[in-house]
Amino acid sequence: QVQLVESGGGLVQTGGSLRLSCAASGRTFNVFNVGWFRQAPGKEREFVAGLAWFGGSTNYADSVKGRFTISRDNTENTWYLQMNGLKPEDTAVYFCAARGAGSPRYNYWGQGTQVTVAS
Repeated sequence: QVQLVESGGGLVQTGGSLRLSCAASGRTFNVFNVGWFRQAPGKEREFVAGLAWFGGSTNYADSVKGRFTISRDNTENTWYLQMNGLKPEDTAVYFCAARGAGSPRYNYWGQGTQVTVAS
């Protein structure tokens, strides 16, 4: 099993920045992909950004391209989401996630952290 713990959410003004962190523990050698998702009130959870742990390739939702950056610290089994140019529509609970070997989808999830962007 892999345990994920997010941190770094909060309240920020439009145009501001936040950095989310996700610390992984447990069988982290089994992780192939990591990412970030978000869920706004009344909406379904959506993909935000992903990163291949081996190789480092990244991909982003169109709505955050050029503003958000996913990165990692291999030595600490931690990954980040740097969010710049935040907009009110970015307000959501953000979840980090990981996909283990043999799983076709993300199968480990953090508890979520609230990001609120004030207009």
